[in-house]
Amino acid sequence: MNTKKVQQVGDIMVDLFHYLALFVIGATIVWSAITEYLYIMSKGHAGLKDILLLFIYLELGAMIGIYFKTHRLPVQFLIYIAITALSRHLVIDVQKVTDDFHLYLLLSITFAIVLLSLSILILSFTGRKYGQPEDEVTYDSQNEP
Repeated sequence: MNTKKVQQVGDIMVDLFHYLALFVIGATIVWSAITEYLYIMSKGHAGLKDILLLFIYLELGAMIGIYFKTHRLPVQFLIYIAITALSRHLVIDVQKVTDDFHLYLLLSITFAIVLLSLSILILSFTGRKYGQPEDEVTYDSQNEP
């Protein structure tokens, strides 16, 4: 078996693993979102923390969809998920203000959200000005002239 055949078998195995992993992760996200939605429906109302959690599931699903189609993982989606998760945490902590609640926790979460928002702004600006890695054309070794 020559090295070209070994490379082709390896490429096929990596692709199969990626597709299997994407389907498993996607199914887990759908299952978790449906379970959460049914729980919310059984309560009879949805709070802000519940809605934000559904947005996290939506963003995770969109990220899986984009990765499935392009084989690239945009960093922006991870940052959106982090911002939503921190916002959800902030909403939960602010609603449970007690004697042991620390102002530093509130300020650090808020600062982290602002910092992540600025990073999205920078990524968007540089992506428009200089292009994004997804825009670059890549060729397989089989398609090279």
